[in-house]
Amino acid sequence: MKKLKKLLILLAVITIAVLAGGCGSKKSADGKTHLTFQIWDVNQRPGMQAMCDAYTAIHPDVVIEVQVTSWSEYWTKLEATAISNQMPDIFWMHTNEILKYADYGKIADLTDLYDGEDPEYYQKHFSEVSLSNIQGSDGRYYGVPKDKDTVGLVYNKEMFDAAGVAYPTAEWTWDDLCEASRKIYDATGKYGYMAYGDDQLGYWNFVYQNGGCILKEDNITGGFDEQATIDAMRFYIDLQKNDWCPDQNYFAETSPGTAFFSGQGSMFLEGNWNIMSEMDNYPNMIGKWDVQVLPKCPNPAKGDGRATISNGLCYATSPTGKNFEVVKDVLRFFGSEEGQRVQGESGAAIPAYIGLEDTWVNVFDKYDYRLNVECFTDMFEYSVQSVNNKYRPTWKTQVTDNLLKIYSGQLSFEEGMKAFQEAIRKAAEDD
Repeated sequence: MKKLKKLLILLAVITIAVLAGGCGSKKSADGKTHLTFQIWDVNQRPGMQAMCDAYTAIHPDVVIEVQVTSWSEYWTKLEATAISNQMPDIFWMHTNEILKYADYGKIADLTDLYDGEDPEYYQKHFSEVSLSNIQGSDGRYYGVPKDKDTVGLVYNKEMFDAAGVAYPTAEWTWDDLCEASRKIYDATGKYGYMAYGDDQLGYWNFVYQNGGCILKEDNITGGFDEQATIDAMRFYIDLQKNDWCPDQNYFAETSPGTAFFSGQGSMFLEGNWNIMSEMDNYPNMIGKWDVQVLPKCPNPAKGDGRATISNGLCYATSPTGKNFEVVKDVLRFFGSEEGQRVQGESGAAIPAYIGLEDTWVNVFDKYDYRLNVECFTDMFEYSVQSVNNKYRPTWKTQVTDNLLKIYSGQLSFEEGMKAFQEAIRKAAEDD
């Protein structure tokens, strides 16, 4: 109830005036149904437009306008339109937010969307991780899976060559990562692996590789009191003690990606969703870098030492939209093999639809140098769903703040682990 009151207060003070044409569907003099489709990534606009064009080619009586805003502006606008019942016809939904919007009835229940075609459509064509990403607290589906992702190791080939170190392989372990980092730093003066204090692009991967967890099986209780989690966290945090790894003050000014592509560091973790834009934005680096699956834990407490965090967006709509039936037909197409193929072939993202992963991989054939992007799809076999529950908006910030305090020495490692656990416990208790 406390969280509900906070949300209502927040929404009450948000300006609900929306930019003209930014929300809802509109009828035009041409007799066509005009729909709005909002996203937050300009790099994916061409892919989303291609998918809309494929739909309207079949249904010429529908026009879909793709609108792009920044990440932060996107969520401010979406909250405003939700409270004013003027939401866009179609919009992207992130796992960080889906539980809130679903629990408050602001996005439509799409569990039965494909029942007329096949009641088991979702289960047949999307992975368990993808389906978990579209579920509300009640276990029902509040979106159509859009894409899926993994986290891989990016490395600078020139720095490896200069240090006489063999390139990373699929059999690399944490030990190899550290050994290569030491040799590269000693030979070139450049950083080795840049252990950024991030979750999805950092320590979460190491925790699950060691058999630990951030949340336990109940998805409520923290896992920072488990030895496997504690050992992995200690390993990751202690990486900063090496001279070949920048400290978190460095990362406050310079992201690992910026450091890497400016020639300051040799390795960092990256999500596949950024790889194509990095190829386009750094043409002078083509052929000088590559990607590989994540190094595995050499002696895991549980499991085989392999894991990568996997997330995925979905397409959603309001249950009170003016053209709800038309929108549902569009969403059925977006989740179809044809729609997902268009997305993949555009290079926008790896389709969530099982079996279409290569449509994204093959787009990289257009470059003069072919990255080993298959590594990202290879890792789906052992991917772990991105950590999330409805209390995460509360505990995530506290965990991040306390992690930085461990790095800076304001908290001991042991105090930090207890603070993480307490933040997760209290967030659920105070809801």
